[in-house]
Amino acid sequence: MARSRKTQDKDVISRLADAGEEALQKLGDLPGGKSLLKAVGDIRTRLDDTSTKLRKLDPLERRVSSIEKRLSALEGPKKATTKRKTSTRKPAARKPTGGAKPESSSGSS
Repeated sequence: MARSRKTQDKDVISRLADAGEEALQKLGDLPGGKSLLKAVGDIRTRLDDTSTKLRKLDPLERRVSSIEKRLSALEGPKKATTKRKTSTRKPAARKPTGGAKPESSSGSS
C-alpha cells in the first residue's frame, strides 16, 4: 500500500512537471512570450546571484557579532559622562580699517 502511494505521488509530480513544460512551450509561442520567458530567466539568474551573495554575508555577520561582544567586554561598564556646557561666543567687534586718513586736529591749515 505504501508503495502504491509513492507511485501515485510520482505520477502526480510527473504530470505537474509535464503540464508546466507544456505551459511554458505554449507561452513561448504567444506574441511577446519569448521576451517574457527571457525576462523570467534573467530574474531567476539575478535571484540566484543575490542569494549567493547573501549566503556569503552570514559568516561575516557572525564575525562582526563576536567582535562586538569582545569589544563590549574590553570596554567594561560604561561610565556616565558629564555633558560639557558650551556657550555661544560672539565674535569681537572689528575696528574699521578705512582707506581715508583721519583728520588731524593740529591746526595746520
